[in-house]
Amino acid sequence: MESKYINRYNTFCSSLKNLEKSRHADPKADFVLEGTVLNFNLTFDISWKVMKDILIKQLGILDFAIGSPRETLHQSFTNKIIDDDRWLQMLRARNQLAHDYDGTFAAEKFQDIINVYYPLFEKLRDNVKKYYITE
Repeated sequence: MESKYINRYNTFCSSLKNLEKSRHADPKADFVLEGTVLNFNLTFDISWKVMKDILIKQLGILDFAIGSPRETLHQSFTNKIIDDDRWLQMLRARNQLAHDYDGTFAAEKFQDIINVYYPLFEKLRDNVKKYYITE
């Protein structure tokens, strides 16, 4: 696989490590909530692009809206890259967080980010490792 795609996967893994820090942080502490939301958004955006890379480069699937996170999630579910429909819930949360100007929604979603979405990211990392690591 081309280095661009390997770099994207490595960026996803690094972003996930940064998001892990929020699992042990107090959301009321300075910048924890904001940092968690930023890391979550970044991790989500890179994760669906990693899925897209696998669909196109590894599986040769081209008959979907390549620029659409929703379509990529659907194709990834169909092709067993992911196996949980909470990814669509995560997409909705990510979209709503982009318009959460006072932090109210972020405070509501903090526990979901660290207890529901973070484990889904971990599972994705473990599931797709085989596409990126050659032994």
